Amino acid sequence: MAYLTFTVPPIPHYITSGLSYIPQGGHHPSRSNIQVFDLLITTAGCLYIGEEDARYEVRPGQAIILRPDRYHYSTQPCEELTWTYWLHFHASGSWAHDDPRMEPLLLEEPPVSEREIEAFVVAPFSLRIPQYTTLLHPEKMYDLLEQLAQLQPHAHVSSVRMSEQLVFQEVLRQLALSSDSETPSAARTCAEKAASYLRQHYREAFSAKQIGDELNFHPVYIARCMQKEYGCSPVAYLLHIRIEQAKLLLMQTNLPVAHIAQEVGFEQAAYFTASFTKLEGMSPRSYRQQFSKDKRFR
Repeated sequence: MAYLTFTVPPIPHYITSGLSYIPQGGHHPSRSNIQVFDLLITTAGCLYIGEEDARYEVRPGQAIILRPDRYHYSTQPCEELTWTYWLHFHASGSWAHDDPRMEPLLLEEPPVSEREIEAFVVAPFSLRIPQYTTLLHPEKMYDLLEQLAQLQPHAHVSSVRMSEQLVFQEVLRQLALSSDSETPSAARTCAEKAASYLRQHYREAFSAKQIGDELNFHPVYIARCMQKEYGCSPVAYLLHIRIEQAKLLLMQTNLPVAHIAQEVGFEQAAYFTASFTKLEGMSPRSYRQQFSKDKRFR
C-alpha cells in the first residue's frame, strides 16, 4: 500500500469540498499538476481513475487521494451512476509519497543554521495516510463531509472557517484510522518498542545488548528497524532525546550545565557540550543566553 506522509506542523489545510455525480458512461475529468491534493470518496457506483501509471477502482466506502504534482485521468467510463465526495486540501509543509514499489522518501530537517532559536521547540510528527483505502467507518466520513457542505455557504465568516479546519482534521484522522486497522509490520513494531524503551530510559547508560534483551530482539535487527522507520540508529535517537530534555532544563531551571549533563544521561560534561553544539549549532550556555536576562546564569 502506498502512503502519503505529512510533517506536522503545519497541518494540511482544507480549501473546499462538495458532492458530485458522474452519469453512466461519463468520465472523471483528466487534469495535470492541479497544485492541491484531491480527496475522492465514492458513495455509490464506481470511479475508475488513474494517476500516472497506477490505476484505481474507487468503490463505495473507498477513498483515493490524488497528488498535486501528477497527471490524473479516467481509465474507463462509469458503468452506472456514480456519486463521489471530493475535497481539496493544501500542504504547505513537507510531505512524501511512500510507495512500497519505490525507494522511501525521507523528510529532511532544515540545517541547523536555518532553524529559528525558540524557547520551546514544537517537535514535528508524521501524519501517515494511505493514498488508496477502504474506510474503517464510511458512514462517519460521509457525515463529516456533509458537515463541511453545510458550512460552505458561510465560509466567509472567520469562526466558520475555523470550524471547517476542525472538521477536516477529523477527516484526516478517519483516513489514518483505516491504515491503523491493518497489522503493523514487524519492523515498525520493533522500532516503536525500541523508541519507547529509549524514551523511558534515556537517563541510563546505553547498552545495545541490554535493549536487545529487554525487547527480545537482536541489537542488529533493532538498529536496522529504527533506521528504516526513523532514519537513524538507536544511539542517534537516544542522543536526540537527551538533547531535547537538556534544552528544557536549560530553559526552565538555573542548574549548572554540568549538572544538566548528568540529569539527561551524559557521564561527561565536555561530551555533552560537544554533542549539544554539534546538533544545535551553539553551546548549552549560548543557548541559555538567548532567553536569559540574568547574567548570573549565563
